[in-house]
Amino acid sequence: MGILNFFSKDKKESLDKGLEKTKENFFTKLGRTVVGKSEVDEEVLDELEEVLISSDLGVGTTVKIIERIEERVARDKYLGTQELDKILREEIAALLSENNTEDLKDFGIPSGVKRPYVLLVVGVNGVGKTTTIGKLSAQFKNKGLNVVLGAADTFRAAAVDQLIMWGERVGVPVVSHGMNTDPASVAFDTVKKGVEENADVVIIDTAGRLHTKVNLMNELSKIKRVIQKFVPEAPHEVLLVLDGSTGQNALIQAREFTKATDVTALAITKLDGTAKGGVVIGISDEFKIPVKYIGVGEKVEDLQVFNKMEFVDSLFNRAN
Repeated sequence: MGILNFFSKDKKESLDKGLEKTKENFFTKLGRTVVGKSEVDEEVLDELEEVLISSDLGVGTTVKIIERIEERVARDKYLGTQELDKILREEIAALLSENNTEDLKDFGIPSGVKRPYVLLVVGVNGVGKTTTIGKLSAQFKNKGLNVVLGAADTFRAAAVDQLIMWGERVGVPVVSHGMNTDPASVAFDTVKKGVEENADVVIIDTAGRLHTKVNLMNELSKIKRVIQKFVPEAPHEVLLVLDGSTGQNALIQAREFTKATDVTALAITKLDGTAKGGVVIGISDEFKIPVKYIGVGEKVEDLQVFNKMEFVDSLFNRAN
């Protein structure tokens, strides 16, 4: 079966399954917090704070949620522990909604963007960066878009080979100069090919190194300069890929990359293999950068566009 026939699986079912470990971990801890209690009091809130932090929402985001619940307790005078699920659901949904980021409806190109739409993809080694690019290219192609990939992570032979493999699997061209070549030269030729062949989307993989921010900044700045010779507005998107299973390490990586370059969107991968899915909430809240894609499984269709309310609904749906 070809890769483009893999898109039939129901999105909600995939999301529910991908968040199973996170939900099991979260509700087990939440259950311990309220056992034997009937009222949301100071002791329950203290324990809830520990639950949220240990679920990788992050300290700052946890404090916001606890403060909001404290306000509701003070206002309503009495809140029963049986209402805690509903309260948490509402406050987390409100927090995500306040980030002023619009949910994508599907994989596609933003309206008003002159083609080719150029995505520069960044992230440290091992987060699923190249795999995410491959899945993205498959999703874009499934929408009828012409895609060109650029293997500009030239410091790892595995990254170049993996992207070429994805290109062959999906049926999209890959521009590669091999290992230990100039990443900017690869990016230049990729965008050039995209323009010449009237591509809709150009996706460029970059080196997954963050040992010095100066080197990273210089490299990405050079890539931006050369691709702007063909597409002055490029890159239209700088997509940072983070491994959700690393929890707070993903937050740290996001902080470092946002200092080094202008990250405009996030993809959070490997949520299906972890109980740390709460990190999506913390990252979205802290950086106010759109979480555009989440990975909830191995298959191509398990890379989903992120919808805030669907995520919260799935997270709090214990029936799954």
